[in-house]
Amino acid sequence: MPSRTLNDFWIFSGNSNPALAKKICEYLKMPLGGAKVTTFSDGEIQIEIEDNVRTKDVFIVQSTCCPVNNNLVEMLLMLDAMKRASASHITAVLPYYGYARQDKKVAPRVPISAKLMADLITTAGADRLITLDLHAGQIQGFFNIPVDNLFAAPVILKYIRNAFANDIVVVSPDAGGVERARAFAKRLQASLAIVDKRRTAPNEAKAMAVIGDVRDKTAIILDDMVDTAGTMTEAVGVLLENGATEVHACCVHPVLSGPAIGRLQSSELQSLVVTDTIPLSPEAAACDKIKVLSIAELVGEAIIRSNRGDSVTSLFV
Repeated sequence: MPSRTLNDFWIFSGNSNPALAKKICEYLKMPLGGAKVTTFSDGEIQIEIEDNVRTKDVFIVQSTCCPVNNNLVEMLLMLDAMKRASASHITAVLPYYGYARQDKKVAPRVPISAKLMADLITTAGADRLITLDLHAGQIQGFFNIPVDNLFAAPVILKYIRNAFANDIVVVSPDAGGVERARAFAKRLQASLAIVDKRRTAPNEAKAMAVIGDVRDKTAIILDDMVDTAGTMTEAVGVLLENGATEVHACCVHPVLSGPAIGRLQSSELQSLVVTDTIPLSPEAAACDKIKVLSIAELVGEAIIRSNRGDSVTSLFV
């Protein structure tokens, strides 16, 4: 366990994911810094840092999840407040990086929103970014500051090894996730399958066919996030049609927006394992198919190593 004094660094959190920030502080055996976040009647956000951070190393934990824009502005204002309070080094800790899916131009006259996010975070005062399972790895190159892109793989791999027998097949729900699924399959010594998905519109997908053998096996769908669960539930149906005995799913970021919970409840998916990069809505928390794993220790280790100047490479899988 890390052993650091309160004089070395501070951890603060906005309103997006205070439970995760508290777990990180419990792991580090230190209290959470005081940050007063209030909202004026017209919707403006006001930030007041209640602790002296002059010459201190500061980490701000804030997932830019729903409501995305409010949480983003909270993060930017906290970064600016720390900079103006003379913190010596400011690290933005974004367990979930919002706008990550808008990482390139897919049509004329559209923004590259993930790049704009990077510019805003840097301009607001961040000296380093710690994030988890970026939707697109090239987003690291959008920043002109160091970026540590951690992976929740150690946490999810441990769960899969303990929960399932050897006769499993790791499934990528689309071609874009093959590299991730292959890495998991290699470490689990399991076979690999791919669902051929055709996307007809944003948040709408149609699973077409399965590449690989899933017959008489427990299929585990692996993805970085579940949003409306359209891809996930389509994949479940086609895997069962191709002879899988049962289907489970693991993802890092439980966005779970729109009709996601209804789709999961009505599907034949046995379970969905997620992490706490994004807090569950009351509806999602009540869903008995969803199990949450914590990445607090992983992020806590990254924070302590960043503070000490140690390598975080050993945290990667």
